[in-house]
Amino acid sequence: MSHNRKISEGVKEVIDQMIGGAVKIACVGGEAGELGTNVSEIIRAINEVLDEQGVIIFVDFGSTAIGAKAALNVLNQEVKSKVFIANAPIVEGAFIAAVEASLGKSIEEVLRAAEEARNMVKVQ
Repeated sequence: MSHNRKISEGVKEVIDQMIGGAVKIACVGGEAGELGTNVSEIIRAINEVLDEQGVIIFVDFGSTAIGAKAALNVLNQEVKSKVFIANAPIVEGAFIAAVEASLGKSIEEVLRAAEEARNMVKVQ
C-alpha cells in the first residue's frame, strides 16, 4: 500500500519482473491522481490475495498504516488472524517477502525476512 497507487504498482511490477509472478500481489493507493487509501480498497486487496498462509501488508508511511489497522478491525477473526502488517521498507521488504514466499517459506518466515530489510545496508 502506498499513498500513491503508482508507487504500489511500481513495486508490484519490479517484483513480477524479478520472480515471474510467482506470488500474488495486490496494489492499493490513491485513485484518479489523488493521494491516500481507503478501508474498503484495503479489504478488497486482502481478499484478492488471501490464501491459507495469509497476507502481509506493506505500507509506505503514516496514514497507510492507520488505514491497514482500520481494515483489520473490520475483518472477521478468522481472516484477521492471517493478516500481518510488516514493519519493513515497502520496496525492499516486499521484494524479500516475495522471494521468500516463492521458495515456499511459512508466512512467519516471510514476515521475519521482510522486516530484517529495515537493517539492510545499501551503501558503505
